[in-house]
Amino acid sequence: MLNPTEIPSSLQTVPHWIGGRAAPGREARAGNVFNPTTGSITARVPFASDEEVSAAVSSAREAYRGWAAMPAPRRARVLFRFKELLEKNAEEIARLIAREHGKTVSDAHGELARGIEVVEFACGIPHLLKGEFSENVGGGVDAYSVRQPLGVVAGITPFNFPAMVPMWMFPIALATGNTFVLKPSERDPSTSVRLAQLLQEAGLPDGAFNVIQGDKQAVDALLHHPDVAAVSFVGSTPVARHIYLEGTAHGKRVQALGGAKNHMVVMPDADLEQVTEALLGAAFGSAGERCMAISVAVAVGDDIADRLVSRLAPRIKALRIGASDDAATEMGPLVTREHLDRVRGYIDTGVTEGAQVLVDGRGVSVPGHAGFFLGGTLFDRVRPDMRIYREEIFGPVLVVVRVPNTDAAVRLINSHAYANGTAVFTRNGDAARSFASAIEVGMVGVNVPIPVPMAFYSFGGWRSSLFGDHHIYGMEGVRFYTRLKCVTQRWPTASRDAEFTMPVMK
Repeated sequence: MLNPTEIPSSLQTVPHWIGGRAAPGREARAGNVFNPTTGSITARVPFASDEEVSAAVSSAREAYRGWAAMPAPRRARVLFRFKELLEKNAEEIARLIAREHGKTVSDAHGELARGIEVVEFACGIPHLLKGEFSENVGGGVDAYSVRQPLGVVAGITPFNFPAMVPMWMFPIALATGNTFVLKPSERDPSTSVRLAQLLQEAGLPDGAFNVIQGDKQAVDALLHHPDVAAVSFVGSTPVARHIYLEGTAHGKRVQALGGAKNHMVVMPDADLEQVTEALLGAAFGSAGERCMAISVAVAVGDDIADRLVSRLAPRIKALRIGASDDAATEMGPLVTREHLDRVRGYIDTGVTEGAQVLVDGRGVSVPGHAGFFLGGTLFDRVRPDMRIYREEIFGPVLVVVRVPNTDAAVRLINSHAYANGTAVFTRNGDAARSFASAIEVGMVGVNVPIPVPMAFYSFGGWRSSLFGDHHIYGMEGVRFYTRLKCVTQRWPTASRDAEFTMPVMK
C-alpha cells in the first residue's frame, strides 16, 4: 500500500466510475500501479470504502428499473455500438493493457478480440430470452415461462485479463437487463474505466455500469450488500472459495472460477514439431499468467519424453524476452515484483524437491529495463507429490511428468485438485475420443493447446476450479443472469365456484 505522503504529485490517479462519471477516491488508502517493463510506478489507485461501494450499488439500483424495462432489442443496440467502439479503439486499449499488465501488445489485441466475441454473442441475446408457451394445458388455461433479470449484479475480476474477463460478464448481464458493478484488479485498473467510458459513449444509461477500484474491503462490501443479487468471480481457488461461501451465505447467486493446473498429454504418435510449438505458446505466452496456460506436459513413455524435452529446451532458452511494446518480444515481464518473487520461489522449491532443471529462467535480465522479468523454466522428471506439480504457479514454468501409458495419464489428471482445462496431442482419433470422454475436466482440447470455448459455448472448470452451478458466458451466462418465471393464465367468461382442493388441470 502506498502512503499518501509518499505519492509524487505528478502521478495520475485511476478513478472509480459511479453514475456515469469518474469519481476520485475519497479514502486515504491507495495502491501502486506499475509499468512491469520498467518497474516504475505509473499511477495510484484508490481503495474504495464501504460508502463508495454502496454509492456504486445505489447508482446501479436506481438505473435498474429503466434499463430492465427497456425492450431487449434496444439494449442490444447499445451493445452493438459498444462493439464498434471497441474495434475502433482497439490499439489504444491493447496498449493500455500491455502497459499495466506487461503482456505483449499483440497478446493484448488477442485478449480484446476474445472479449469482443462475448459482446457479439450478447448482441443476440434477445433471441435467447424467449420462454416457452403451452396452449390449453387445462380447460381454457395456458402456461408460459419468461426469463427476467436479477437486478444489480457484480463482477470481481483478475489482473491477467483486464478487458476479456470483465467482458465475459457484463455484456451478458447488461443484455439480459441487469445493471452492473465491476471490481477489477487493483494491479491494472485503467482498462476498466476506459470500458466504462466507451459504454457511456455507446448510449448506456448512467448508473447501469459502475467501476469500484479496491482491495478485499471492496470485495467484502459487495458480498455483504443486500442490493447485490449475484456475483461473478475469476481468480485463485482460495479467493473463489471465499467468494462463494460468503456470497451464498448472504443470499446471492455466485459463480466463482478458481485456479488451474492444465495438463497437455503428449501421445507417442503425436507430431512433436506441432507439440513443441503449441507448448511454447501455451506455457509461455503472457508469461504463463493465464488460467488456461499449459503448465504440465504429460509425456506417455520415456521415449516421447526424451524427444520432447530435447526439442523444448533450446526453444525455451531462445525465447525473446523484452518490453511489452516491442514487436520482437515473445514474452514480457510478470505483473509485479511480488509476483516475480513468488514464481522464483516456486523454481527454488522445484530444485530443492529434486526435479531436473533443464532450463532455468532465474538469471534472465533485459538490457535497458529494470522490470519484473523472468525467463522460461523447464523441469523434467517431476513427481505428482512435488509442490511445483500440485500448486498453481501462474508464471513461465513448464513441468514434464512421465507416465507409462494413457490410462496413467488420465488417472493423473483426474486425481488433481484442479480441473480447469486439458489437452491431448495425437494422430489417433479413437485415442482422442476416448480421452475426451474419460477425462474429468471442464474444457478439453484435441490438438488444441488452449481450449477456451467460443462465446456461444461456456467457460468453466470442475472440482476446485469452479464454485457454483454455472459456467461463465454463453447460455450458461444467460441462465446465471436471469431467473425463470412461470405463468399459468385463464380468462374465464363467467365466475367460478371456490375450489378447496389442490387445483388439477382438466
